[in-house]
Amino acid sequence: MNIPNTLTVIRIVLVPVIVILLIQGEYGKALICFIIAGVTDGLDGLIARSFNQTTVVGAYLDPLADKALVISMFTTLAIIGVIPGWLAVVVISRDCIILGGILVMTLMSIDLEIKPSFVSKVNTTLQLFTIFFAFLLKMDGVEQHLHEAFMALCWLTALFTVISGADYLLKGMKLINRGHGNTEKS
Repeated sequence: MNIPNTLTVIRIVLVPVIVILLIQGEYGKALICFIIAGVTDGLDGLIARSFNQTTVVGAYLDPLADKALVISMFTTLAIIGVIPGWLAVVVISRDCIILGGILVMTLMSIDLEIKPSFVSKVNTTLQLFTIFFAFLLKMDGVEQHLHEAFMALCWLTALFTVISGADYLLKGMKLINRGHGNTEKS
């Protein structure tokens, strides 16, 4: 177990901690843990690339940790009424479709290398800003007039989530069609 993988495991362990803190109304503590999770996400990739510590385990754990964090945050924040439920459904549906596509391609023995596109990176950034902003809205002393800006961010996040999901879906269909064609030639 190297440092990047340890940081990823810390991020995974922080997910239920953040959910519990949110349910208990401890928004400040939850925000601190979320920030720590975000920092570990940035550090694990930086360290892995900089010191040539990339591993197969890390290649699977890192996106799993990211999905666990995003899905848990959107689910919990929607349940406690901080973000719109429709946005949580859009975000979670996209991730489930992507994971389902990866499962299908794996079962079909299709080789795939998952590289996030620019749109996907923008989407992830917007999703994390939405979560961060949602935490801020629950903090004492935060102006409620920020609610309109937050709703605009929610719509922008939904738009990029759909665009990113469509991008992955199209790429996945191309891989499946190529993989299926190769199977028939055998």
